[in-house]
Amino acid sequence: MSKKILVTGAAGFIGSTLSIRLLDRGDTVVGIDNMNDYYDVTLKEARLARLATRQGFTFVKLDIADRSGMERLFAEHNFDAVMNLAAQAGVRYSLINPYSYIESNIMGFTNILEGCRHTKVKHLVYASSSSVYGANTKMPFSVHHNVDHPVSLYAASKKANELMAHTYSHLFNIPTTGLRFFTVYGPWGRPDMALFLFTKAILEGRPIDVFNNGKMQRDFTYIDDIVEGVIRVIDNIAAPNPEWSGDAPDSATSRAPYRLYNIGNNSPVELMRYIEVLEECLGKKAQKNMLPMQPGDVPATYADVDDLTRDVGFKPATPIETGIKNFVEWYRGYYKV
Repeated sequence: MSKKILVTGAAGFIGSTLSIRLLDRGDTVVGIDNMNDYYDVTLKEARLARLATRQGFTFVKLDIADRSGMERLFAEHNFDAVMNLAAQAGVRYSLINPYSYIESNIMGFTNILEGCRHTKVKHLVYASSSSVYGANTKMPFSVHHNVDHPVSLYAASKKANELMAHTYSHLFNIPTTGLRFFTVYGPWGRPDMALFLFTKAILEGRPIDVFNNGKMQRDFTYIDDIVEGVIRVIDNIAAPNPEWSGDAPDSATSRAPYRLYNIGNNSPVELMRYIEVLEECLGKKAQKNMLPMQPGDVPATYADVDDLTRDVGFKPATPIETGIKNFVEWYRGYYKV
């Protein structure tokens, strides 16, 4: 059965790739994006251009923080599902411009919850982040672990989304599923992410900034794996956990129709190895500017994906050797270098 799905952040890295996959399988997609200049708007426009000619796709330029605009959008359409990918992203930027995180990630998310509530959307799926694990050090990170010590406002806003979603699931019986993404990379990626920054600098003969002296570990997750996981989750409507108990509350489930999942590659990679693979794909060595850890950053991420595998039968597995190669081929083609 084809669905009518709202994808917020449709001009974004994940949003545009997801929209293509949904259209390919016959869904109708309404995509919204505010087209802000947090990074190069021409890249967002190029992503949208891939969608513009597709049957079943409608684009609306709209900010999720625009309350009246969002009310009109939900009133005009009868969405089966909503995938919220619109957010002010980035850990480091949250140290500079905290208000944009409150506007997008808190006010904007409230507008989405209210839209789902008043139009009885069957499933709200939303992007959370691995950054919610904050100061946790027990690895791999599990959705059943407590996450009460965020180390950036971005992380705190994503944790807030999970709490807000639970409230609406509890009060209004709206099925909600939060997805904690782990360092997404690949073709059409974000220019503020390490792979993009590194590739550009190496090709231009400039040094790259390597934080924590290269001792970072990340669970790098390829875009196609993220999108496959997202689609399976959209189709797997969140249900109450009949065994949930307030005596020993499980943070990933509830008596309400509420779920949380990690989507990560389940195999952390050292940053230096990531750079090494990139150098091989580019055929060029990087000049490295070794720096200390940045405020708000964490030294390592590693996703436990057992719940995702059990419930939707999927586990991300694309190795960085394949993913980085695909990114470099896209980058050279897109920027003609």
